Amino acid sequence: MSELHKFIFDGMPVRGMLVRLTDAWQDILARREEVYPPEVEQLLGQMAAAGTLMQGNIKFNGALVLQISGDGPLKLAVVEVQSDLSVRATATLGPQGAAGVPAGASLSQLVNVNNQGRCAITLDPQDRQPGQQAYQGVVPLFGDRHEKLEKISQVLEHYMLQSEQLDTRLVLAANRELAAGLLIQRLPVLGQGNLAGRLDRDANEDQIGRSEDFNRIAMLAATLQPQELLGLSADEVLHRLFWEEPITRFEPLRPRFACKCSRQRVTQMLRSLGQAEVQSIIAEQTRVEVACEFCGVKYRFDAVDVAQLFAAGTFDQPPSSSLQ
Repeated sequence: MSELHKFIFDGMPVRGMLVRLTDAWQDILARREEVYPPEVEQLLGQMAAAGTLMQGNIKFNGALVLQISGDGPLKLAVVEVQSDLSVRATATLGPQGAAGVPAGASLSQLVNVNNQGRCAITLDPQDRQPGQQAYQGVVPLFGDRHEKLEKISQVLEHYMLQSEQLDTRLVLAANRELAAGLLIQRLPVLGQGNLAGRLDRDANEDQIGRSEDFNRIAMLAATLQPQELLGLSADEVLHRLFWEEPITRFEPLRPRFACKCSRQRVTQMLRSLGQAEVQSIIAEQTRVEVACEFCGVKYRFDAVDVAQLFAAGTFDQPPSSSLQ
């Protein structure tokens, strides 16, 4: 089963998490009609592991969406992790499909060929109030010296440093069977008085790079090789890295694959297209078929369904055809 392990280093301002997505990651890949190229598969798996680590690292009732888009053969990669650690992911290739992905392509070769690549992290509250907007942070795929970043782990470390002023070390790896990640992070400094419980941004900025405990533990984490992260159990990884460090571990959590698509959501999408557009599809193809990009489930609407869909007074009633 997939598992997320949280732990802290006793007496030190450092926390960690280790995620292993087994069945959750395999479920994501199994729902694809077409197999991703290995380079895309590895990136999407690393993003799934990273998204799970990031969601597990915050107290947030809603969806965390990690998205990379750009101007290379990979146009879009998206991972969504809910607060209950249900995860889904998908990727969209360019016009040439898998043939356009170079063998062994790095992150910049996949999405940042002409410096148009972007990484977005969105926090979308589950109970969003009227007028409330989701929070989104967008970062380019460049480092502080404007060099292209070649790993998604580097992009996310840079994001955490810039957005939260928190030193972070991230190690990610993925293959067809497993998507895994290790996160080590300096604990944040909290504010005082009326700001209790909130991050003190100035204090955290002052602490960047100054924690000897974090620097030492981050160096240990950096010795972890991808084949070790994929080949060793959680217990073996933590013992291999931190056998001399005092660690308190918590009960593991269980990430899982889940998709929140529904026939009702597809119905709303079709209504937003307008009756004329949907009727033109029916005239050409005799039915409308919409496949979920995340789970592959297909929703089909025939002429009778479409007539009911746009009939006056029936907008709150689902069409009659069953899901196929």
